[in-house]
Amino acid sequence: MTVYCLFLATFLYAILFVAGVAVPKTIDSGPVLPVWQAALIDALLLSLFAIQHSVMARNGFKQVWTRVVSWHVERSTYVLAATLALAFVMWQWRPIPNVIWDLRGTIAGSVLAILFWIGWAILLLSTTLINHFELFGLQQVWSYARGQQFHRPAFKAPLFYKWVRHPIYLGFVIAFWSAPLMTAGHLLFSVATTGYILLGIYFEERDLVRSFGNAYLEYCRQVPMLIPFGKRYAKKPQTALDAEQNV
Repeated sequence: MTVYCLFLATFLYAILFVAGVAVPKTIDSGPVLPVWQAALIDALLLSLFAIQHSVMARNGFKQVWTRVVSWHVERSTYVLAATLALAFVMWQWRPIPNVIWDLRGTIAGSVLAILFWIGWAILLLSTTLINHFELFGLQQVWSYARGQQFHRPAFKAPLFYKWVRHPIYLGFVIAFWSAPLMTAGHLLFSVATTGYILLGIYFEERDLVRSFGNAYLEYCRQVPMLIPFGKRYAKKPQTALDAEQNV
């Protein structure tokens, strides 16, 4: 519960950090350095977060890590590490205040402001559509504390998951790009995180195919990856064995 509360506080701060409101340190505040220095620092910070996030999420790492810690707390340790990495990124972030666009006070700016909050709403609601407490490690620990056997959730595609395969990531993309004021620093953040999301989806879907086999391959054929009503997989789904060989 302590890890979850720390994550929740950090995540809520991150929303305001990107929005640039109500918190002392935002994406556009802090000491201003030469552009190349700020860009280098920010790129390194985002790389650190991406490496932590990706490596600890892979099944190979989990197999090794659960020899050190109980698998019941594996997810909680992942959430803790991700939370600390995110907090460090926000703490050390260097703004690049050069303005790319400033639509504040316009209709377009108001639309972007609304979309910003819609993106976060999609993200948060999507976590509850699958299993919010399992996603953040609470259910595993609770089952262990009560002496109950924990069963990983079966594959399902409720609500938003019927429109795109990764609505959580879609929420991030909408929120990061819906900026009435887009500075060079915010643009760097949006480009880098979007690139990481696309790369993360690639590796995540490999793991999902291994876990759910033909059920997930059929899902990929029917539902777009990130853009609603976008391109689907046209090819015939592979067998689970074929999928294993190709990934």
